[in-house]
Amino acid sequence: MGIQEDIEEIKKLMIEQKAGVKEKKFKYPFGKKVGKSQKTKNYVTVLLINENGTCDFKKYQIEEQTILHNLVPRLATSEYVLFDKKGNPLIILPDWSVEPFSSKKNFEDSLNNGSNVKGYSVLMNRMKSETISTKKQMGNAVKWIIGLALAAIIGYALLTGGGH
Repeated sequence: MGIQEDIEEIKKLMIEQKAGVKEKKFKYPFGKKVGKSQKTKNYVTVLLINENGTCDFKKYQIEEQTILHNLVPRLATSEYVLFDKKGNPLIILPDWSVEPFSSKKNFEDSLNNGSNVKGYSVLMNRMKSETISTKKQMGNAVKWIIGLALAAIIGYALLTGGGH
């Protein structure tokens, strides 16, 4: 299978995926979304990931850069607070840890271990440009060869007097 066929297959899969799936808007559970007045009082929605893999939403107030969950203080600095499109604060907290999920640390880890998608998009763009440029160069080379062959045939015919 060539690179061009791989690219075509990836394009087909992406088109099928976009056509078949409609995005649903995410909604916080009732009473777990932080309101405007609560934002000013340092409230945050916390997505708790339990040890058995289930998730719960809670609402806590940040006091002295910590939240108190199950009588254990957990970190809640600005590094750990995420915001959705509407500006609602969210912290993702594993129940077994005092340190919440950090998007900054996760991004740096993905760069270090090679799992960041930016590298894949650069590679895909490079593959596309290589297939397109290679195809154009090959087409020009074939045109030159055919043109030179025709010029040689015509030149030979003129010099020999048409073959008689």
